[in-house]
Amino acid sequence: MSLAAAGRVEVSSRRFLTIALPATLAQMTTPLLGLVATGAIGRLGDAALLGAVAVGALLFDFVFWIFGSIRMGTAGLTAQALGRRETMELRAVLVRALLIAAAIGLVLILVHAPLSSLAFLAMGASEEVHVAAALYFSVRILSAPFAIGNFAILGWLVGIARTDIGLGLQILIAAVNAAATVLLVLHWDFGIAGAAAANVLAEAVGTLFGLGAAARLIGRDWRMPWRAVLDRARLIETVAVNSDIMIRTALIMSVLLFFTAQGARQDDATLAANAVLYNIVMVTAFFLDGFATAAEQICGQSVGAKDGPGFRRAVRMVLFWGFGFAAPATLLLMAGGGGVIDLLSANEDVRRVGREFLPLAALTPLLGVAAFAYDGIYAGSTWARDMRNLMFPAVALFFLAWWLTLPLGNTGLWLAYLIFMAGRGLFLALRLPALERRTFA
Repeated sequence: MSLAAAGRVEVSSRRFLTIALPATLAQMTTPLLGLVATGAIGRLGDAALLGAVAVGALLFDFVFWIFGSIRMGTAGLTAQALGRRETMELRAVLVRALLIAAAIGLVLILVHAPLSSLAFLAMGASEEVHVAAALYFSVRILSAPFAIGNFAILGWLVGIARTDIGLGLQILIAAVNAAATVLLVLHWDFGIAGAAAANVLAEAVGTLFGLGAAARLIGRDWRMPWRAVLDRARLIETVAVNSDIMIRTALIMSVLLFFTAQGARQDDATLAANAVLYNIVMVTAFFLDGFATAAEQICGQSVGAKDGPGFRRAVRMVLFWGFGFAAPATLLLMAGGGGVIDLLSANEDVRRVGREFLPLAALTPLLGVAAFAYDGIYAGSTWARDMRNLMFPAVALFFLAWWLTLPLGNTGLWLAYLIFMAGRGLFLALRLPALERRTFA
């Protein structure tokens, strides 16, 4: 489609699925990066190394996903510019996002040493896990400018409803990462450093091809006055939206870090089993989040075009399709999760603990789908401040549930996480009617 084409916002199951299905597959490639590293290291049979990948990857996710909020912010701003038919602003949104991504990535590389030292100390894992995780993080952090830049490119593609290209880029990144991981870890025996280096290479390749795809979509007319890119009002809006989503994401990741730390304080087998379960669950969670991505685009375009009826149809559609896929995803995890655990780890203790807590982990898609759906609705509408504010009571609910179920050990930890996911969706749902009235008044 032409970047200038907008017009009346089409909201139909056909268009929704045209956006959602490629986005769904693209989202699934993100946790596959973690699964590849987990699987390769897991085949070595060392629970400490598998735990190190879990700790290092989660800390990396904590840092990168915080700034990965640029994807959601960019998607919402791009979709709204499309709804307003502002061709120049469509291009300016991408350039602003890439400049921000490059700056953040370079800063992260410069400060990674003290950042990782403090984080690993707080995690409380064993010394063997600590040393290996620090090595993994120190190598993988070099991908920072590329990884965050890929978030920006993907958000822009979502905003213009070209999730098919986004899917292609994510598949490319996953394929390069998988091939490089197998070579570096299993064939050339570079161990945990090889798993991290494979990710750096994959993200760099993704950025290169992503920029090429954007250039083809924009065409020959690259004219973009810097006054448009650096427009004061637009910059303030961009910083505000991304900052609020960043804080919201940091709160989510703080829960995940706490979750991992509690597993580490029990033993290496529990830490590794929780990591395996989390990666398995996230494949289905990102699958469902593809529907939220479609909501970002359609809701954002509807807000830009001031199309209230279209917005309401989009809300109903994302909830319908989301719940329609969440229940089968939970049943699939219940039935086949044990085999995946065995595939990802050769350690018998990890397999035993993983199977013990699989029934709880399998409930995550069903109890969390509303949170993903409303995240997409809010992000597309750029209701970032409310996303941030509503995350505080959800996090408080998690810690209250964890404290109340403390005697249950790892069972209580999983119950608290499920309550957190359900609470997120509930709080966002309750706030939606007031925001809708304000936006379309």
